Amino acid sequence: MTIKELANELNMSTTTVSRVLTGQEKKYRISERTAQLVRAKVDSLGFKPNQIARNLRLRKTNTIGLVIPDISNPFFANLARTVEEELRNRNKMVLLCDTKDETSLEEESINLLLDRKVDGLLVAPVGEKWEHLPLDSSTPVVLMDRYFDNGALPYVTTDNYHGAYEATQFLIDQGHKDIACIQGRINTSANQNRLSGFKSALSENKLDANQAMVLGTDYSMENGYGSTQTLLNQAKRPTAIFALNNQIAIGAMKALSEASLHIPDDISLIAFDEQTYFELLLPPLTAVKQPMKEIGKKAVELLFDLLDNKEVESHKLKPILMNRSSVRTLNTTT
Repeated sequence: MTIKELANELNMSTTTVSRVLTGQEKKYRISERTAQLVRAKVDSLGFKPNQIARNLRLRKTNTIGLVIPDISNPFFANLARTVEEELRNRNKMVLLCDTKDETSLEEESINLLLDRKVDGLLVAPVGEKWEHLPLDSSTPVVLMDRYFDNGALPYVTTDNYHGAYEATQFLIDQGHKDIACIQGRINTSANQNRLSGFKSALSENKLDANQAMVLGTDYSMENGYGSTQTLLNQAKRPTAIFALNNQIAIGAMKALSEASLHIPDDISLIAFDEQTYFELLLPPLTAVKQPMKEIGKKAVELLFDLLDNKEVESHKLKPILMNRSSVRTLNTTT
């Protein structure tokens, strides 16, 4: 049954019936009795509005594209879950794409989502290139976690510089001077800011940041594992390792275990990215906790503001250092 046939059954105009079905009876001062008649008829006939047809008329699909670099990473998996919950509460569906941290797949995914006429895009980008992002499109875009310094797109992220600075300062306060840093994807904003925070803390404590042990190429466990092996084979082994994400930290733990080294007695370890399982490890892992849920919620809020043609500002949210048992206090005279 079409809405016109339903209106004929009720001896009402299609406009009146449509406004009741879309919950606008109060806005247009339709009487409660009329609204009840429409709802009762709808229930008796089992009438269901054709949402696709309605969306086409309104030029909306009620879908949001969500682009994630690595859904196997617990941080991004939890971020995606938060975003999905927030959008579901706003009656929007999610189309999720996992780019496997590859720019080519990210570009392909975004084009696919734009072809599907999504109402907006939430993108946690690979972070090395931005030219393929729809800057001048009618489809609004909000970036999460990683962003671009050109300022063309709004973003919500962690204050990565502050988090890394605090973590490094904590290691220094515990007497560590030979601190190695295993970084992630080199050209991304998150990695650059974390590395900058790490080096700033060294410099401000009169440690040579230019001679700091920094290695690594991506955010994988394999990178953490291989980089740690390289560090252990050096003539001077670091007393502490700062892993710039959770996956790197797990890889580092595996390499240390295989070398029969104990955390923190033989070497201290600290990670950027708190995960729920970190407190269950032996020893529990000290980590920088990102405000993941707040990032997801704020990104959705900004996107809806853009859909309402409002001006928005980017946000950097403060992380928290979760001090557990993976950092040893050294004798300061050592």
